[in-house]
Amino acid sequence: MSPHVFLVAGEESGDRLGAALIPALRRAAQGAIRFSGIGGAHMAEQGVVSPFPLGDLAIMGFAAIPAQLPKILRRIRETADAVVAARPDVLVIIDSPEFTHRVARRVRAEAPGIPIVDYVCPSVWAWRPGRARKMRGYVDHVLALLPFEPDVMRRLGGPPCTYVGHPLTERAADLRPQTPEEAARRLADPPLLLVLPGSRSGEIKRMAGVFGDAVARVAKQAGPLEVVVPSVPRLAAAVGAAVAAWPVPARIITDAAEKDAAFRTARAALTKSGTSTLELAVAGVPMAAAYKVPLLEAAVGRVLITAPSAILANLVLGENVVPEFLQGDCTAESLAGAVLPLLADTPERLRQIEAFKRLDRIMEIGRAAPSDQAAAIVLGSVAGINQPVADPVAPGKPSA
Repeated sequence: MSPHVFLVAGEESGDRLGAALIPALRRAAQGAIRFSGIGGAHMAEQGVVSPFPLGDLAIMGFAAIPAQLPKILRRIRETADAVVAARPDVLVIIDSPEFTHRVARRVRAEAPGIPIVDYVCPSVWAWRPGRARKMRGYVDHVLALLPFEPDVMRRLGGPPCTYVGHPLTERAADLRPQTPEEAARRLADPPLLLVLPGSRSGEIKRMAGVFGDAVARVAKQAGPLEVVVPSVPRLAAAVGAAVAAWPVPARIITDAAEKDAAFRTARAALTKSGTSTLELAVAGVPMAAAYKVPLLEAAVGRVLITAPSAILANLVLGENVVPEFLQGDCTAESLAGAVLPLLADTPERLRQIEAFKRLDRIMEIGRAAPSDQAAAIVLGSVAGINQPVADPVAPGKPSA
């Protein structure tokens, strides 16, 4: 009988990973495979229709959780019950650990024979490291997106963990100059400055104002700028309203191809912390990064977070090469002071560019697609194989 895979994603990023994993599993199983799951529009396009909207689980921030707790707990029970009733050959939980790990624990308690694979390592390297050891009780294998995570999981006593690669590794060529003209535009005037205030409404409210003031200070000292603000389509109106108040005109783009072209030609960037910092680093675009959260979340973070940087690019590089400005340090004056040197041929600009060149080796850009790497391990778990698989492109131990 063909293997049955049950996938559970808790938000859009996980839905995208699940949607890429499904065809990879079909290829690996030569089409003889069945799917069920919880996901969103992207997984639905691959034939996995969720019994409830993914938006029910998109809860951001500590303060938002209490009001939504009854619904979240109900969805956890419903999802775990659906998995147990389906008795799949493997359960793949994807990111969103506050939801998916609770589902996994219930499934392990009620149906201990179902292998469980966690696609996206929880950020135990940043906070609550004790989670790693606890995961051994309900996760059989972790698929890591970041190259340092397998070592962290081993050090913390977590489950077996394999670096399969970040989805960005498949997009490196799209983000880097593809023609001499694009390479020349990075150095031409007026400089193209990318500004990324966030992909959630709360981030835009907190970051857009200070980013606009910072850009105005940069323009005052550096001269004319071409300011481009990438946005997801659903937030384009909110971004447009925020940018309309900026002293310097900015162009908002939502088309994916337009965004890639902007990354290929940008001189520098001002961005909120998060995946965008790694995306810019892979593109080779020097940046300053910042972030602000509500006071309650900041207070909790100061107690719990142990990572040496809040910037993902810095963590992957193992060096704080991207300047970061958090909470009270996130001021227009500080941000402008960090962006200005990145527009000229300065040591600050060169340091970032040289550091970013190491990412091809660190992230193993150019090897087999992350989804294919992940699919091999998922199918291996069905067969009772619980160790890293060989890299079909570059044999050897995954970088950590």
